[in-house]
Amino acid sequence: MKRKLLLVMAILSLCVVLAACKKKGEEPQSTAAPEVTATPEPSLEPYAANVLTGEPQGDGYKNQRITAVMVNNIVAARPQRGLSKADMLFEIKVEGGITRFMPLYTDYEEIGEVGPVRSGRDQFFRLILPWQALYIHEGQSVVMQQYAIDYSYGNLNNNDGASGYRDYNRVNWAGASYNNGTLSKEHTMYTNSDNIAAYIENNSVDMERTYNSTFFNFVDYRTGETRDLSNSLDSAYSDKYGPVVSDGEYVEIEHSPSYKTRFIYDAASNTYKMQQNYSDGQWRDTVDEAADNTVLTFPNVIVLYTDIHTYPGHEEKDLQYAEYAWGGIGYYCYGGKCEKIYWQKGTPLETLRLYYLTEDGQCSDTLLDVNIGKSYVAVTDVDYAENFVHTTLDGQNLSSATTSTYESNYVEDNAEAGQTLGMSTDDLTTNATGSGDDTAEAPAESTADTEDPAAADSAVDPAAEDPEAVG
Repeated sequence: MKRKLLLVMAILSLCVVLAACKKKGEEPQSTAAPEVTATPEPSLEPYAANVLTGEPQGDGYKNQRITAVMVNNIVAARPQRGLSKADMLFEIKVEGGITRFMPLYTDYEEIGEVGPVRSGRDQFFRLILPWQALYIHEGQSVVMQQYAIDYSYGNLNNNDGASGYRDYNRVNWAGASYNNGTLSKEHTMYTNSDNIAAYIENNSVDMERTYNSTFFNFVDYRTGETRDLSNSLDSAYSDKYGPVVSDGEYVEIEHSPSYKTRFIYDAASNTYKMQQNYSDGQWRDTVDEAADNTVLTFPNVIVLYTDIHTYPGHEEKDLQYAEYAWGGIGYYCYGGKCEKIYWQKGTPLETLRLYYLTEDGQCSDTLLDVNIGKSYVAVTDVDYAENFVHTTLDGQNLSSATTSTYESNYVEDNAEAGQTLGMSTDDLTTNATGSGDDTAEAPAESTADTEDPAAADSAVDPAAEDPEAVG
């Protein structure tokens, strides 16, 4: 009986197991999860930046040559016109310790009125030569004229202010004017977009130009990023003078003992307001009187130090040579900070390049990332590098007087038509440097026209008799 009971229980247990296996087998088999494919990052649109600012070109952008204009910056010529429209503004010392401006424009049709237009100088021309820019000035030094000849610059070297005109009624900051006999004639020459357009048409100047790079290595606008100098590649570096990246809310540049420019950072607009010192010892805003006295502001302030001295044999007219072959130290100021950098140019046909410093303070092989926007660029005499100021605004008395601006007496150099140096610019550079490092042969082919430079404007007054008339 017990054996029968055990047999029955065994049979029942087997049935349960079989039933369970059958039920399990009838369940649908699970399917493998599908592979997850990563969504590709959206590809960037083709890079198409404004050559001078790095900003997106926009619908109205024209592929045309840069336009450069020489603008007087002697105190008697202030305020100027047209500077607020510039995409980039250069300031460099010329004769008598004064400085001169060279505004660069992407589109000459957007310039409006600009001036007072002044004579051309090679230290400016060599910066735009690689870009084959239209160079507008009134008169030129014999060295500048020789450069135009050596490099076959033709009609791209416009020597009459693009058919400029005199505004004898203009009144300067101190109330002086030509009509009342208190302002010299050379501070009255202006030009405008219409005159420039007429010059281009009448002389068949080819203004079409597609650049394959930008003037500086700008941050890629397509990323929407802005480079914070406090977190720069070299922000952890220091040299014997201190951190490579330091304060830069207040920036003061000495071009000569009597010519200074300063910038005051405004955090609200993330720009630097430009001011200059005057002959009464005061700082004043640098304004554009053709744009309702708009104060010039720049997000980027760049200061480049190099050797600047008088060309041998040109002491009477104090023609200044700027050394570009060797490169040197400079500063990039943005967002209230200043970053020590290295710059290089080389031969006249090579472009100006900015680099980060290495940990040991040398020039790296990494191009500096410049934030997009307008730039002020000073090429400044290394003799005054120790007087460069970059600091916070705390404790700065912005209303305090500074050294009074003055101009040394010299004879204004204005080359006559056909006048040459009697030597090439290569030989002149060799004499100026003691070596041939800043030399380059003129290009075998040039996109420029090939006519000789135009004659200088005979109406320009000599400046030797009037210390307010130089420049």
